[in-house]
Amino acid sequence: MSDGFLDDMEDSRRRSKEPQSFSIADLLFVSFNSRVIALDRDTGDMIWNWKTPKGRSNYVSILVDDDQLFASVDGYTYCLDPLTGRQIWFNPLKGFGYGIPSLATAQFNSNTSAAAEILAREQRRQQTGG
Repeated sequence: MSDGFLDDMEDSRRRSKEPQSFSIADLLFVSFNSRVIALDRDTGDMIWNWKTPKGRSNYVSILVDDDQLFASVDGYTYCLDPLTGRQIWFNPLKGFGYGIPSLATAQFNSNTSAAAEILAREQRRQQTGG
């Protein structure tokens, strides 16, 4: 790794098991720098990583729902296979602009965008001394 960005060649060598030997419950999903990463939750080994082809935000909202992993960045929304990182579909949500996304399904929701907004407010408050 260098400069805080993942090296794609290094990532592919770090896989300890084949994705087919995992279930969703075995994985931890991490997102930042326009990437989604799946780690073995017991060892921390990287299973796969995916970089968004569009959108370059440091903040990527993710949501796992059954056998789908949703990711949204800069107004672009993707569905990934959570076991392999393969992109299943993409929707640019054209005309809706961009910002910090929030994702929800009937079964699950993610208030990570609310948490990101609270952190941003706190950082602004600290910077202004207020």
